Amino acid sequence: MKNLRVAVLRGGPSSEYEVSLRTGQEVISSLQRSGVPVRDIIITRQGEWIVDGYTKEPREALMAVDVAFIALHGVYGEDGTIQRLLEHLGIRYTGSGPYSSAVAMNKILTKEMLQDAGVKMPAHLRVSKESSDVRRVASTIESLFGPDYIVKPVYGGSSIGVRRAKGAMELTSALTAAMEEGTEVMVEEYMSGREATVGIVDGLRGVARYRLPVVEIVPPDTHDFFSYDVKYDGSTDEICPGRFSREEKEQLEEAAEKVHARLGLKHYSRSDFIVTNKGVYFLEVNTLPGLTNQSLLPKALNAVGHPYDDFILHLVQSAHKS
Repeated sequence: MKNLRVAVLRGGPSSEYEVSLRTGQEVISSLQRSGVPVRDIIITRQGEWIVDGYTKEPREALMAVDVAFIALHGVYGEDGTIQRLLEHLGIRYTGSGPYSSAVAMNKILTKEMLQDAGVKMPAHLRVSKESSDVRRVASTIESLFGPDYIVKPVYGGSSIGVRRAKGAMELTSALTAAMEEGTEVMVEEYMSGREATVGIVDGLRGVARYRLPVVEIVPPDTHDFFSYDVKYDGSTDEICPGRFSREEKEQLEEAAEKVHARLGLKHYSRSDFIVTNKGVYFLEVNTLPGLTNQSLLPKALNAVGHPYDDFILHLVQSAHKS
């Protein structure tokens, strides 16, 4: 491992720039503790690649690198763009491939891929800017499902741009605001229940798809869901193992593995769920989940006594072999 040269890619032109910087710094520190030579590559919001304070072309920045550790989140990092570039340059990398990344990043495509996978999902409808009469769209959605909704960007993560709406009037306002920020959104039936997340790691401890324990997410009483502003401020309780029944835990872990397999994800992923009195419902999947000290996947690793540094090395080794 100490002979491998690893480049950590962090930052990127997405709304999750700051989180990516923190994930990347944690990965860099971990690799340094393990004695692995690391090249820190910061990709700016404008898409410039910075190495040691100098702007470089991707090919030059990655010269003599064996593995690229993708610590990017959101657009460019998780939508297949950086993966296509790395494959074009012949650089091995951590995480899923271009196609699987692109599908998983798109919440609508993800649902379509999972339609017959035996995974429960809330009712949903795609809304685009072409649907100019937002009030009529809201009324149509109300007749299909509701009256409680979650409005999400079709692309994106960390719950950025997610809105809760009750009734057609609030839905109209939420859609109007969302349309000003992007070209299309997904309106999803709001499910009342307990939030949970499950990580899957390929090859960990000799298991083809290792299921990490369920993490229960308990946002503060002031919030209806795990929104961006409470993900990193310490106000949310994250309990691992989660306080679910044995049957619920089995359903959650099984569903996370199904999502990982059906979408063709590689190395690791983390799927989010809501546990209701009607059962377990899948919400979305993260192909490059956060790896900061506040992130959920490292907490699940800690719960099973798997050192963070060993996990980072496992991902690098998995990428180098693939």
